[in-house]
Amino acid sequence: MSDGADLIGRRVAVVDDEPNIRRTLSMVLEGEGYTVETFESAEAFWPRLTSGPLDVILLDVRLPGQDGLETLNQLRERRSEVPVIMISGHASIEEAVRAMNTGASDFLEKPLSRERVLVTVKNAVERRALNARIRALEAAEGTDEEMLGSSEAIRKVRAQVAKVAGTGVRVLVTGESGTGKELVARAVHRSSKRSNGPFVKVNCAAIPSELIESELFGHERGAFSGAVQLKRERFELADGGTLFLDEIGDMSVDAQAKVLRALQTGEVMRVGGERSFTVDVRVVAATNKDLEEEVRQGNFREDLFFRLSVVPIHCPPLRERGDDVLLLMKSYLHQFSAEHAISPPVELTDDAARAIAAHPFPGNVRELRNLAERLVILADNP
Repeated sequence: MSDGADLIGRRVAVVDDEPNIRRTLSMVLEGEGYTVETFESAEAFWPRLTSGPLDVILLDVRLPGQDGLETLNQLRERRSEVPVIMISGHASIEEAVRAMNTGASDFLEKPLSRERVLVTVKNAVERRALNARIRALEAAEGTDEEMLGSSEAIRKVRAQVAKVAGTGVRVLVTGESGTGKELVARAVHRSSKRSNGPFVKVNCAAIPSELIESELFGHERGAFSGAVQLKRERFELADGGTLFLDEIGDMSVDAQAKVLRALQTGEVMRVGGERSFTVDVRVVAATNKDLEEEVRQGNFREDLFFRLSVVPIHCPPLRERGDDVLLLMKSYLHQFSAEHAISPPVELTDDAARAIAAHPFPGNVRELRNLAERLVILADNP
């Protein structure tokens, strides 16, 4: 298991006018796997702040030119969230209190203790990692991965969700892979009367056909080899909420028959069971296949298709969403910059924006999201 420091890296800047202190801190920290850059003054350090992310700054209180406390104050005015550890050989209590009130994460006194330095830096990096994760979670909680965009295509999807969510009817979400079908399903659940109930997802394509029935309906103890205890599964877990059957076009025909029976009667039976029981579940299904063609080919039951597609909602591919491409990219760049503790957030140059806008994105929003995270991680300059 990795510790907190591994979550965001180990990039340390040391700003101190004493060569021996810079050399000592470099040896101590590099010996523990940190990457250390040293600077003899605040003026020498400032260009580094804008050239890439840092995880900790060790900053001397007394510096030639701009002193450490003024440097700390300017860092906070710039809203830099990098933790700053102040160091000094002759600091007063008043200076220490002032540094902490200005936003220093800790204070070290010279002569420096190796153990104290390592513990203080490790704690600062771990707090930074935790704060980054909290911000990312808060951002996700605030939007709940909403369907961003202002194109006519996505406005139409939002309008359909608004109309259907409160009715309780079954919804079939269609669209190419990576277009955000799960976001639509979650939006339907979130706006429904079941929003306080569970949202349970089943990826039908990821579960082997011989296990899909057990995953959907559970099994009794001894139902098959390896069934050593009773297992409740997705239909039961979704009772009172929404069951999202993703990639339902990949479900085996045998499992389709049991799902159809559950939809018709509202009852399910565990594998190996003798009694059925009632569940109150709203089913939202999704597929990237043409289910009508699958029906004609004999791969999908026609009666189940009609049961599922009471209201179909189509997710448009990204290439049909115009300026939404750049809106989504900018949103993801900010999201991943926060998640990976990169400040300021990575931004697009004009050339990069034009290249992204012109790309067809065959993998749709999923491809764009992955590209955004890759850019945040690999960008040399935010």
